[in-house]
Amino acid sequence: MVTPVIRSAALLSALAAGWLVAWQFGLREVDRSPVYGFFITALLGFGLYASTSGIVIAEFRRQLRTVVIAVTLGVLAKVALIFGVMFFAFRDPAYLILAVAVAQIDPLSVAAMHAKSRMSDSAKALLSAWASFDDPITVLLTVYITAFALRGGAVGGVGTFAVNLVLNLALAGVAFALWALVRGRVRRAEAGGRATRYAVRAVMVVAVLAVGFVAVQYSLLLALALLGLFFRPNLGRWVDGLAQAGMFAAIAAVGLVLAAEFSWVLAGVGAVLGAAAFGAQAVVAFALTVPKRWRGDRVRLALGQQNGLTAIILALLLEPTFPGAIAVVAPAVVVVNLLHAVANGVYDRVAPARPAPVPVPVPPRGPKRVPRVPLNPVPQPTPAYRVKPTP
Repeated sequence: MVTPVIRSAALLSALAAGWLVAWQFGLREVDRSPVYGFFITALLGFGLYASTSGIVIAEFRRQLRTVVIAVTLGVLAKVALIFGVMFFAFRDPAYLILAVAVAQIDPLSVAAMHAKSRMSDSAKALLSAWASFDDPITVLLTVYITAFALRGGAVGGVGTFAVNLVLNLALAGVAFALWALVRGRVRRAEAGGRATRYAVRAVMVVAVLAVGFVAVQYSLLLALALLGLFFRPNLGRWVDGLAQAGMFAAIAAVGLVLAAEFSWVLAGVGAVLGAAAFGAQAVVAFALTVPKRWRGDRVRLALGQQNGLTAIILALLLEPTFPGAIAVVAPAVVVVNLLHAVANGVYDRVAPARPAPVPVPVPPRGPKRVPRVPLNPVPQPTPAYRVKPTP
């Protein structure tokens, strides 16, 4: 079993590995390389898909209202709380944009921890959907808060965002239409022999990779999050294992950039930013989970903040406009993930185990016994009644 200490050590080792590779080979401006950009965008897209593909659809529909609140008002509330801490500590309004960069939850990290989480299916569905669908809101906030911070020097526009949203929906719509045409055949194939099942799953994986390539190439990552809600090849534990590997690859990618940008002063700012993001998640999660049905999962949802590729990508996008953004956000990502590992490990030790559901005994259901009726019933003779003579 992977303990929080081992997981924290593994994360730091992955960060150190990326750092050493960049230092050993003298890599500079790695974040400006098209290969690096495609790689981290592909990892982010896989995280979105892996996170939503693990959602229990029935629970997702049941918690849809809470999910919508979480990815809209919840994100705004987290940005406000994080910025409040940063402004109180440093008195710099420019840190508002960095508060936006770490306000979302990293879907790749959530997907990697999905299988080992002790949360209920409802809480897993909420956290996975929260992590997968708060990214577009965060990107939108980044565009307009950056424009506000620059007093008119926008890095994008509402037209660009609207076109991107339409293209995302169009790509997801094409994928859904394809799934609607083949899902009946897929279900029949899953009930067939092993060779048929494996062949159909391989074709589905190729289809997902094709859609994923288009989505990554044109930055249509919301389509991948939507794809995971319906296009789901039955791959067993492979998705969880790949999500674990992807998370460590993402941390190593952070190390590649951080080697050239590191500063102890900015690392201290990043540590405060990471602690503020982790605390903001706790406050917002407690506010969203007031209903009684969340009683057993409130603390785990409050300790659910994780950051990763989305924050790094936003920091890389902001670096030309806000020099030092990556040197602040990268340490913040490390601090958030360390806090997540340690806090959840401690809570797992002190929290009472969730009681297993008691199975209700069901009487065996045998075949119904139908009384046999002869086809040509023989009429029975009427019994003769003996009349007792009168004395």
